[in-house]
Amino acid sequence: MTRTREEQALRDTIAGERHRRPMTPLTFMESLARVLPPDVAVVEEAITTHQNVFERLGALRNPEGFFAHRGWALGWGMGAAMGVKIAWPDRPVRWINPGPAGGAGDVLSRLVADRLSARLGQTIVVDNRPGAGTNIGMAQLARASADGYTLGLASIAANAANRWLYANLPFDPERDFAAIGMIARVPNIMVVPPAVLVRDVANFIAWARGLGRPVTLGTVGIGSSQHLAGAQFSLLTGIAITHVPYNQAGAMNTDLIEGRVDLLFQSIAAVAQLAQAGRMRPIGVTGPGRVPAFPDLPTLREQGVDIVTTGWFGLAAPAGVPAPVLDRLDRELAAVLEEPELRARIIAGGSLPDVMRRDAFARFMAAESERLGAIIRAVGARIE
Repeated sequence: MTRTREEQALRDTIAGERHRRPMTPLTFMESLARVLPPDVAVVEEAITTHQNVFERLGALRNPEGFFAHRGWALGWGMGAAMGVKIAWPDRPVRWINPGPAGGAGDVLSRLVADRLSARLGQTIVVDNRPGAGTNIGMAQLARASADGYTLGLASIAANAANRWLYANLPFDPERDFAAIGMIARVPNIMVVPPAVLVRDVANFIAWARGLGRPVTLGTVGIGSSQHLAGAQFSLLTGIAITHVPYNQAGAMNTDLIEGRVDLLFQSIAAVAQLAQAGRMRPIGVTGPGRVPAFPDLPTLREQGVDIVTTGWFGLAAPAGVPAPVLDRLDRELAAVLEEPELRARIIAGGSLPDVMRRDAFARFMAAESERLGAIIRAVGARIE
């Protein structure tokens, strides 16, 4: 076959693929693999020619993505055509935690990144980028290169609740991210300052009603499971609440201890030691059942307030990361979450490890978004 015929075959193959199924980086590279022998000039021309197809389909929405790295795209294309596995990762990987330092997401990120790093053979650097209810960090993830070297912590806020809360969300939670897998579910506990002399939820409600002002509620941000628990608590009890968002879990805990805020629905990982030392008082669990860290602490539902709000965290990547990379991450994440030592450390921190593979995790996030949309509409929360 002459070069001219090779070029025509390649163009015909890709054109046919475009009409049969959506063109993504993976299907494009599969098309290249059908035309042998590979020719660098032909592949590079095809990449240039079909860049606008990908952009129209929304598979590659940012200029820093797949085609901004022509050499990387070409390497994957030629590797696919030749049947050669491309080495990934061959340099450190960045893990964006869009929540505050010291929070449950930060703790889980560092625990899991350490073990995942050992399995991948490359350092994973956790980079805290808190703010705007996780939107700042997740917007950075959405804009990152789709090369597998930037990952991010998916959460109930960014990937489920925020689309209903924010009028101008800087990313699309379904279109801009690729699910990798669940990490853990995180029930919160309701805690009050040591100076507030209540022992259960009923006593707190009575205290709040006699306060003469709204109760101040600290959270890690709008759309977090803590914020949603507080909004539901206000709706069900009729107690007015003033929301006080924080960028650092440590500062929020300090303000509760010193009485500058009245209430937290805080992650167990962030407050277990403080609560066990008597520096704050736990009065209820927001999850569906009691938790190992506080086995004698009843749930809010057991105490007559029908709230079940459990946070969750998982791993995601920018949309457009090649399927072989996502599959590798999916397998390795599931493997580390089965390690007994890591599971024990996650549970000791107050979270519940949950192995959920990437297709199931994508469906879970979509279902959570619909569920939380109904709650957010009921409480009337909206940020313009």
